[in-house]
Parts: sequence; C-alpha cells; structure tokens
Amino acid sequence: MTSKKKNATAISPLLVFIVLYLVTSLVVQDFYKIPITVAFLASSVYAVCITRHIPFDERIQVYSRGAGSSNILLMIWIFILAGAFASSAKAMGAIDATVNLSLQLLPGNLLLGGIFLASCFISLSIGTSVGTIVALTPLAAGIAEETSAELPLVVAIVAGGAFFGDNLSFISDTTITATRTQGCNLSDKFKVNSQIVMPAAAIAFLLYIYMGIHIHEPHMLPEIDVLKVLPYLVVLIMAVIGVNVMAVLVTGILLSGVVGVFTGTYGVFDWFGAMGKGITDMGELIIITMMAGGLMELIRYNGGIEFILQALTRRIRSKRGAELNIAALVCIVNLCTANNTVAIITTGPLAKDIAERYGVERRKSASILDTFSCLTQGLIPYGAQLLMAAGLASISPIAIIPYLYYPFLMGICALLSILFRYPRKYS
Repeated sequence: MTSKKKNATAISPLLVFIVLYLVTSLVVQDFYKIPITVAFLASSVYAVCITRHIPFDERIQVYSRGAGSSNILLMIWIFILAGAFASSAKAMGAIDATVNLSLQLLPGNLLLGGIFLASCFISLSIGTSVGTIVALTPLAAGIAEETSAELPLVVAIVAGGAFFGDNLSFISDTTITATRTQGCNLSDKFKVNSQIVMPAAAIAFLLYIYMGIHIHEPHMLPEIDVLKVLPYLVVLIMAVIGVNVMAVLVTGILLSGVVGVFTGTYGVFDWFGAMGKGITDMGELIIITMMAGGLMELIRYNGGIEFILQALTRRIRSKRGAELNIAALVCIVNLCTANNTVAIITTGPLAKDIAERYGVERRKSASILDTFSCLTQGLIPYGAQLLMAAGLASISPIAIIPYLYYPFLMGICALLSILFRYPRKYS
C-alpha cells in the first residue's frame, strides 16, 4: 500500500544520499572519506523519520519489505555466487592465465577497443548487463594490472559495453518490457533504437582505440596453462548462448574447483576457503543493496514516484515535449528505484498515454524508455551494475563514473534524436 499524500518531501531521502555521498566526496576530492554504507544508513534513518501516519514499527516493516523484495534477493544470490566464483577462479590461477592469453592474442594498443567489443557482443547475446559485468570485470581488472591501463577506465569500458547489449538485445528484460508497455514489436523497436545508439557505440570504440595507443603489454609473458583458462571460457560461452546467470556462475565455481584440484594448484579445503573469502568480500555490496531496496520502498510508500509522475506531465505542449517528458519520467523514476526494468514498468503505461495523446510513434517511445532507463542505470553509483563492477574490481563505484564514455555518448545521441526529430521515419 502507498501513502495517499504526495509531495516533494517523499523524494528528499534520495537527495540526502546524493548530497552526503556524491556532493561531499566531490567537495573533499576523496570518494573514500564517506563510506557508501554510511550514506545509505543516514538517508535510510531520515526516510524512516519523515514517514508519517503509521507507527514506527510499521515504518520498519515497510523498509524491510523493500530490503527483502524478490528482486533484491535475486541480486544478492548473484552477488554471492559471483564472489565465490571470482575468488576461487583467482586462487586457482584462471584470471592470470586468461589475462596472459588475452595479452598474447591482442596487441596492447587494441586492448581497450577489444574489451569494449567483447562486452558489447556478450551483453547483446545474453541480454543482461549484470551477467556481462560478472563475466568480464575480473578479466578486465587483470589486464589493467598487467598493463599501463587505469583500472577504473577498464572497468568502465566493460560496464559501458554491458549497457549497449542491455539496451538492444532481443532477450533483454528492458527491451521486452518497453515494447510490451508501448505495444510494438521487438524488431521494430530494435530498428529505431539501433539508429540512435550505434553512432554512440562507434564513437566510443574509436575513442578507446585512440586511448589505447600508448598501452603496451608486458615484454615477458609467462607460459600459459590453457587448462586454467577453461572456467572463464566455459562461463563466457554459456553466457553468450543465454544460460541463466546463476547457472553460469555455479558451473564456473565447480570448474574452478575441479581444475584447481586436478592441476594441484590448491586442495579441496583451499577451494572452500577461497569461495568463503569471495562471499565474505561481497558483504558490503549485499548490505548496500538491501539498504537501497529499503530506502526506495519508503520513497515509493510515501508517494515520491507518484509525485514525480504528476509533476512532469502537467505542461506538455508538443510532440518534442512529450518525448522529453517520457525521457525525464523514466530517468527520475529510475533514480528512485535503482532498477531500469522496474522504472519502465512503472512509467510505461503513462508513457503510452502521453505518446498516444501527442502522436509519438510507439517504436520511438519504446526506444526512449529503454535508452534513457539504461543511461540512468549506467550512471548511478548505487545501481546493481556499478556496485557489482566496483565490488569485483575492489574500487569505489564513484571512481568508475567519469570513465563511462559510452553511456554518456548514448545519452547525448538519444537527446539529439528527440531535439532534431531523428530518425525521421519514426519521428
């Protein structure tokens, strides 16, 4: 149930988080001064305090319902399995072997562009940004360690490519949701969407090639144990053919253990220990995810999302204004829910209403919903994708954001497509 009262106060907890974590970090020029967990704790306490008309115990129940929702728990299971796989594979030597193989196959000056293309291809094939980030981030981090590439840059390249596929894939939940809510075909939406974002992907790829010109692989690479590459190879193949991300991770964990024991790299109990360490290392990420879920549920309960929806749809005057409002709606709701699929589901019916009233092409409105939701999800430091990438690379999610060139370019191209009525056939 949602509170009937709708006002700006309902979204103020999100502003508290942004000011406390992002703005303060920028002012002091140190993104590690304020732990993200503390920022979420402070904004959560504030959200509980401003929730009115129900007893304190019930406020906690609303918060807990959001923290323990099925979507949040599904993310947590993925985080746990990802941590166990990453740690057991690293202890077995899979990352080192795969990185060295990558360095031998690709010249140093093509590494950044190659990572971006790999991320785009995998995400387009499997339709999930999280699965792509889980599969590629450890490898990208290993490549950064062995070369002169900056770690946040390489991780951002993986994340950017992951959102390319999340936005375009036929099996992506955002694509399916956007087309269903707007009443158009997947293929039609793909035609419109690809014309908008392909220029952004091409510019990003050329930019990464240019940035990688001065990257050099190590002169002396150790001999590669191809057997140790097997876990990552199998994980990537399973991901590309569309196997469920949890099944992929379980397979990777088992293969890492089998190969590690077979090659004598570690024993069975060492394997267990590596898995346990990986799961423990995901502790902060799990806590952040649960607190974010609880915070967003309180914002929703207090009418924050309803307030946003009503405020943005009051002054639409033209087709261009209608498209801009659809984009703004899904972006703001995505900020409040930290889930692009949920944002599309929430705003989809209203977006269809706006599109029909002002003559916006259904394929264009579906494309706007999907593209701007992926843009927002790709830039928020408390979204599952950046949290996962940061957790696997052991860096702050804020450190990744300045290097997210593809999401920024995607946003610019999407905005230009609205302002200049492109593509013409669908505008």
